[in-house]
Amino acid sequence: MSTALIILAAGKGTRMSSDLPKVLHPIAQAPMLAHAMMTGRALEPDHTIVVAGHEAEAVRSAVEDIDEHATVVLQTEQLGTAHAVDQARAVLKDYDGDVVVLYGDTPFLQADTIERMIAARTSADLVILGFEAADPARYGRLLMDGDSLERIVEFKDASDEEREITFCNSGLLACDAKLLFDLISKVGNANASSEYYLTDVVELARAEGRRVTAVACDESETLGVNSRADLARADAVFQSRARAELLELGVTLMAPETVYLSLDTIIGRDTVIEPNVVFGPGVTVESGALIRAFSHLEGCHVSRGAKVGPYARLRLGAELAENTHVGNFVEIKNAEIAEGAKVNHLSYVGDASVGKKTNIGAGTITCNYDGIMKHHTEIGANAFIGSNTLLVAPVKVGDDAMTASGAVITKDVEDGALAIARAPQVSKPGRARKLMDLLRAKKKKRDEDAS
Repeated sequence: MSTALIILAAGKGTRMSSDLPKVLHPIAQAPMLAHAMMTGRALEPDHTIVVAGHEAEAVRSAVEDIDEHATVVLQTEQLGTAHAVDQARAVLKDYDGDVVVLYGDTPFLQADTIERMIAARTSADLVILGFEAADPARYGRLLMDGDSLERIVEFKDASDEEREITFCNSGLLACDAKLLFDLISKVGNANASSEYYLTDVVELARAEGRRVTAVACDESETLGVNSRADLARADAVFQSRARAELLELGVTLMAPETVYLSLDTIIGRDTVIEPNVVFGPGVTVESGALIRAFSHLEGCHVSRGAKVGPYARLRLGAELAENTHVGNFVEIKNAEIAEGAKVNHLSYVGDASVGKKTNIGAGTITCNYDGIMKHHTEIGANAFIGSNTLLVAPVKVGDDAMTASGAVITKDVEDGALAIARAPQVSKPGRARKLMDLLRAKKKKRDEDAS
């Protein structure tokens, strides 16, 4: 069945106390809107339409980053959920299929739940998504007669008996596109807020003799984000689920509650993750790797058998081949570390390529930035870079070459050569004592003047 998604993302989110649109606040290092869009994308919809309003250009930019094929429409005035959905009318004017309405601030809806809503459309004109609430509070109640949804009653309008109902409205629905927009055109705003409510389509559909039903999902899928506290809870929910999924897939998390994952984190089986590791966006770790404690990874790829950390940082563009070692207090950025190479201690390798089985000594720095541009350093296979070497890019060190400890390499080093580039050591007998005596005298005078 053909399906189009309409994702409502126009609200300001006043309770967030932020200049950022609510749907762009991150959960697991991705805008919460991305969670909703990625769930919907799993259904391969014909159209994905995002309704933006507050800070619409920022929302549009985020949508384009998430799905370049999605369409953004504007709700210039926030006049209610039915009014928001109606902004997609022009895009879908000739569309012959179903529409599923989602919310950009409800990030945990599962794809199989949407599929069940679509499947329910085969026997109903309109499908509402509901959930059994542990604490129904002020949710709208779904009044059912068997599998038929009779009406939605808001808490403030509910009788004492109706308030005892725990089957509640999530606000999400599925309906034939033409029918949905026909029903929306009949929604009025004769209410305290003078808004056009999407829930009113249930009563309108019933009045036309249409069959309306409800599909149930787990309450956790309907978790909405309206405040910073909600945002923190949502992130905790994501992390808990993502960690559990990794454990199920055969990844060892030595202290699961201390590992922070992003929405797009991919980790292969038999990888071991030690405590206090952060995975930023864009990280793939292949099977059998070891990520040691207190490491931070983002925008990088770690191959099978590689060892990272402890206290390592892999930045955007870091590419670690199989069986590489990146050790403590090492930073890698936009660099390829070839198979079997080692960067074990206190080094920075940026805008570089390091050949197979090369060893980078402690304190090595690729000096890649001249204040304006970045430059590349190329280090060949089986090379040995001595401790505290500065490689001033652009520069090339050949295969099987070596640099002496403390060298400042400004020229290419040919294959098999030893490069020594440091100032000669000069010793001045007795000069250290004289210098220290002079400094002590200056300090004493300064302290006396100050008093």
